[in-house]
Amino acid sequence: MTGSMKMIEDYLDELFPNPKCELNYDKDYELLLATMLSAQTTDKRVNMVTHTLFKKYPTLESLSKANINEVMEIIKPIGTFRIKANNLIEIAKRLVEECNGKMPNNRKYLETLPGVGRKTVNVVLSNIYNVPCIAVDTHVARVSKRLNLAKGKDEPMTIEKKLTKKFKKNDLCKRHHQMVLFGRYYCKARNPKCETCKIKEICNYYK
Repeated sequence: MTGSMKMIEDYLDELFPNPKCELNYDKDYELLLATMLSAQTTDKRVNMVTHTLFKKYPTLESLSKANINEVMEIIKPIGTFRIKANNLIEIAKRLVEECNGKMPNNRKYLETLPGVGRKTVNVVLSNIYNVPCIAVDTHVARVSKRLNLAKGKDEPMTIEKKLTKKFKKNDLCKRHHQMVLFGRYYCKARNPKCETCKIKEICNYYK
């Protein structure tokens, strides 16, 4: 491990010794739905709408038969709500009809669901099934580029591959959450907390 990698890992462990997903969920499929909803919005806002959504539709069966307009009204605060409402009902229908109402540990299948891409699947597989993988969202991408773990023009898939090589396999789930939280609360897009950061010396943005 290079000196800079050790600095990064030590600092992430210091800031977030026990990092967790900030999306609220009680059932496996709820995390899938919440993560799909979280595109282009905040986890805080998603948690507000899913609190109502999952209470009104407590099972996949009830959600699969939901009135589209009622679902849209509930999730309206998160933006692109028309598309996401359609996705919610369609995902519920497919999980009920094709998977007996269970969420499979199957990347290929999950990526065929509407509104569900690689990032969402990585979040779900790592949290529910402990599959060692890292999901690259805007926070992870920004932190990776600033800390020289990836290049400025790298796409999410390239960043994912680089991080998977740099971090220990068993640590990937933890590192993913740590980098998301670091980007969300410290290494922010605007006004990052550079002055108090212990790894600013290896940061492109600070330099």
